[in-house]
Amino acid sequence: MSTETVSAPDRDLLRPLRYLWRVPLLLLHVVLGVFLCSLILSWNRGVVMKNGEEPFAHRTIRWWSTVLLRIFGLRSVRVGQPLEDPVLFVANHTSWVDIELLHSQRAACFVAKAEIASWPLVGWLAANGGTIFHRRGSNHSLATVMQVMVDRLRGGRSVAVFPEGGTGHNGVLRVFHARIFQAALDAEVAVQPVALRFARDGRRVIDAGFRDGENFMQNFLRLLGEAPLDAEVHFLAPVPATPDARRRMAELSRERIAAALEDPLA
Repeated sequence: MSTETVSAPDRDLLRPLRYLWRVPLLLLHVVLGVFLCSLILSWNRGVVMKNGEEPFAHRTIRWWSTVLLRIFGLRSVRVGQPLEDPVLFVANHTSWVDIELLHSQRAACFVAKAEIASWPLVGWLAANGGTIFHRRGSNHSLATVMQVMVDRLRGGRSVAVFPEGGTGHNGVLRVFHARIFQAALDAEVAVQPVALRFARDGRRVIDAGFRDGENFMQNFLRLLGEAPLDAEVHFLAPVPATPDARRRMAELSRERIAAALEDPLA
């Protein structure tokens, strides 16, 4: 399989037609999401996986996320197997799509920037999905987030984080922050790296995420009209716990994700 990086065609005559049917489907799906959150998720926030059996609320999250991706023309493809809950998933980060992509395979509690909590509807949906909100640049917020992560992990929920601390551009994988790995050590759970990779006809597409200077709404609208893509979720080998070397855990996670992004067959 070729790993050549490609972008979407400059001239896409079908883009206007995609908006014609995707926008109504998206609106209906959002309404359905509100209904499901009100009826199921808001009353089942504390449910956890037992004996490897995924609870109905988690399956609902996965189904809704999978359909949302399909509306955007993204086909979720799993490579490898996620560990059973609880586990700390660490993944590369390119855009808001990454959250839905991981959710399509495993309903986990995400750590996200605090601003999202105030976004109309999106913040409410995220909170009902178990999102842990973090105010960037605040050590007090980070300490609180770390404790919530440990509590969720000890309670049987998986947590997903983006150790880069922000979104990367043009396929560049940034340095992983090591402190976040302490939560897994304190909760005594496994750390599993996850590579999120977009491809068309087997070749990697690097600009499915945020482009330089592109905001959420610009990226949202661009992807809504984009030609179909494969959205791959590569669950990689767990990283050994090394209490005296969080930095090594971060580096090893980054190395495995980088290898999977460049060579999905590795």
